[in-house]
Amino acid sequence: MPTLDAAADVMTRLGRAMSDRTRSRILLRLLDGAAHPAELALDLDLSRQNVSNHLACLRGCGLVSAEPHGRNTRYEVLDPHLVAAIRELLRVSIAVSESEPCCDGSCPVPGCCESAA
Repeated sequence: MPTLDAAADVMTRLGRAMSDRTRSRILLRLLDGAAHPAELALDLDLSRQNVSNHLACLRGCGLVSAEPHGRNTRYEVLDPHLVAAIRELLRVSIAVSESEPCCDGSCPVPGCCESAA
């Protein structure tokens, strides 16, 4: 288990990476598998330069890896645990209003949906 400071550093890197909508979109696209910058640009309707800049940030944050693939570079999420964690994070509902409860009938989290019942 990492120290509190090491864990905070990880959270800060992850937060920095996901704080930009374009980086989040790239990261979400990479959850489905590795891709080249040109593919990402086409899929996300972005310029290749924009994608390359954001991929550099995601690499710097330690979230994606770059592997030479012929004359191109292929990018993928560095750790499969991160893929699973982001997918799980996407399942989390954030209540923005008491009039809109976040309740999932099959929710296993104790106490989560008791007030909505």
